[in-house]
Parts: sequence; C-alpha cells; structure tokens
Amino acid sequence: MPDTPDDPSETSIQKALRLKKAALAAKPQPPRGGRFQREQAAAHASSSKSKPWMSR
Repeated sequence: MPDTPDDPSETSIQKALRLKKAALAAKPQPPRGGRFQREQAAAHASSSKSKPWMSR
C-alpha cells in the first residue's frame, strides 16, 4: 500500500478502502475473552433452547 495519504498511484477504490479500514479501526472494539465472552456464550446457548425449530 502507498505510504503517503494522497499517493497519485493509489486508485479511488484503494483510497476508499484505506479510509474505511481506518474508520473501522478507530471504533471501540468489544472486550475479548474473560467473563464478558462467557456471559455472551451463555446467553446465546440459553436462547436457542426456546426455539425447537432451530435444532436439527
């Protein structure tokens, strides 16, 4: 990838993708691992039990 922000060899699509990735990287990310992840997994497992049509 080009080093400078306004590199003339960078196409408009490449520039848009670079800006999009930068915007996504700047957003706060959810915490990884630990209690939060266990709680999310437990909530997902318990909600699927009330949907018998989701199981095979």
